[in-house]
Amino acid sequence: MPPRVVARRLIGEARVELERVQAPRRARRTEPVASWDAVLDRPFPFVRTPAELAALTARWPEERQRVLGAAARALAHEVDVLGTGTVQLGDPIDWHRDWKTGRTWPLGYGRRLALEELNRPSDVKVPWEISRAHWLLPAGQAYLLTGDESYATGARDVLDDWLRANPYTRGVNWAIAMEPALRIFSWSWLAYACGRSAAWADPAFRSRFLRGLYLHGDFVDRHFELSDVNGNHTTADAAALVVAGLVLGVGRWADRGWSILLRELPVQVHPDGVDFEASASYHRLAGELFALPALVRRAHGLDVPVDYVERLQAMGRFTEAYTGPDGLAPLWGDADDGRALPLGGQDVNDHRSLPVLAAALAGERAFGNAEAAWLVGPDAVAAEAPTRESAAFREGGAFVLRGESDHVFVDCGPVGLAGRGGHGHNDCLAFEATLAGVRLVRDSGSYVYTASPEERNRFRSTAFHSTPRVDGEEQNRFDPRLLWTMTEDALPELRAWEPERFQGAHSGYRRLARPVTPVRTIELDRVAHRLVVLDELEGDGEHRVEIPLQLAPGVEASELERGTVALSPGFLVTWGDPGDWALEVGNGWVSQRYGVKVDAPRLVWTRSGPLRPLRIVIEPS
Repeated sequence: MPPRVVARRLIGEARVELERVQAPRRARRTEPVASWDAVLDRPFPFVRTPAELAALTARWPEERQRVLGAAARALAHEVDVLGTGTVQLGDPIDWHRDWKTGRTWPLGYGRRLALEELNRPSDVKVPWEISRAHWLLPAGQAYLLTGDESYATGARDVLDDWLRANPYTRGVNWAIAMEPALRIFSWSWLAYACGRSAAWADPAFRSRFLRGLYLHGDFVDRHFELSDVNGNHTTADAAALVVAGLVLGVGRWADRGWSILLRELPVQVHPDGVDFEASASYHRLAGELFALPALVRRAHGLDVPVDYVERLQAMGRFTEAYTGPDGLAPLWGDADDGRALPLGGQDVNDHRSLPVLAAALAGERAFGNAEAAWLVGPDAVAAEAPTRESAAFREGGAFVLRGESDHVFVDCGPVGLAGRGGHGHNDCLAFEATLAGVRLVRDSGSYVYTASPEERNRFRSTAFHSTPRVDGEEQNRFDPRLLWTMTEDALPELRAWEPERFQGAHSGYRRLARPVTPVRTIELDRVAHRLVVLDELEGDGEHRVEIPLQLAPGVEASELERGTVALSPGFLVTWGDPGDWALEVGNGWVSQRYGVKVDAPRLVWTRSGPLRPLRIVIEPS
């Protein structure tokens, strides 16, 4: 870190120690800064009117049953998050427990608790995710749809239980600012959804709730996460300050958060709309965190600059481009299922609400899902998806080859987080492919973070991606003990781009004693639904080269004869000069949501000796 950042960190640590002493006394003396009616009279644009709810359920009739089922599970304190499987949290809830391993953190000062326990099986993200209360939001939705007080009562009791079990600054749920920041979104939404109910009418509960919400904003303001390069944590903190400030009437929070968002949006998001963390999941999260507070500001009659809206619209266009015919995003980069305000029940990889948020800020409509209608109203959601063409996002390094039912997403961009690594993977020149509406090639995903350093490093490694590996080396080196950093070795190079043809290279193996440059050309025949992948390796000397192809879950692979593999359903893989490359048909892993992995076929071509090209063709049989 630069000296100024080190100095700022040292000052911050000194403040943390001071906070350990002062926080309990300050929490006891804190009183609500606004009355209940004053808060609920302020605009909060994400709670729908009865007329909008009627239009929503008429257009998406399955949504009512989805909400009521999810609400019943919420009232039963039943969750399935981050790979826990179905878990009954009980009553009272143990808010400090990792329900996957049984690890429970003590009720100590949150900022000093051990979080990244790399030598023991635990995942701090599990109690964090449960405390974010996203699983409780359907109770508020069900109350809005039915007026049944039992849903409002259930939501109130869970929040009261959380307040009892998580005193200010104590426990793992006060360890970093991002966690209270994300709770501000869910708590605020529940307050506006249920706040006029009889269940929420008790003055003592209202006082406890408003005091707790204020302390959330106070904590974020005091422990704001800043560094020399900022990512989604900083964005979450700033977005939450805007929301808490406008909800509670604390102008200094709203102004501080908004000034940081204005500064960070053009830094974190490339002009073409690609988030700089090199991850589809974090692109969606960052987009929500930039868009939602802007919508709250707009509802309060405050200005949102045109260039801010235009950058968010660019994020929406990128989201539309990377979304496949099945409505799902590529498993590009890290994914921890993180959301700001998840009000839908769609697949976690369905990102189609984000373009609607961006369009709504511009006073326009975009195609989306039912979740988008919960956020900005059904009238803002277009009924039909527009025709999408191939698209190049050169600054972000993402390229999409597209046909009517074909979709190929190619990564030829930087490693992520301004060269630090962050949530990026060793996936330069890797791709995902859908042909004739069938998803055939899938990225391996992310799986877990601190719960298993070994698995974390496998899933971000070169070997786990459909990209060439030379001499068993990583395209970007990384220390396996540092789970979010990489050395920026693989500088991307775009060599050619047309709507049906991509060619790129990277410098990741030029550091070898005998340097090698992988060059990949991908061509899509949109009429024949045929994909041709040509890998050439510039350099000399003898090397061992591996070219993996990770197939999607549900696809079956069997070698018919030398040089031909059948993919079920209904595709063939062939390659030139089959005697020159050895093929192994085996199994790999694909993680389509955090904490869950499934096996899927994996093809690996290998060759040792002088460098030779490999041409692979995937087409309907």
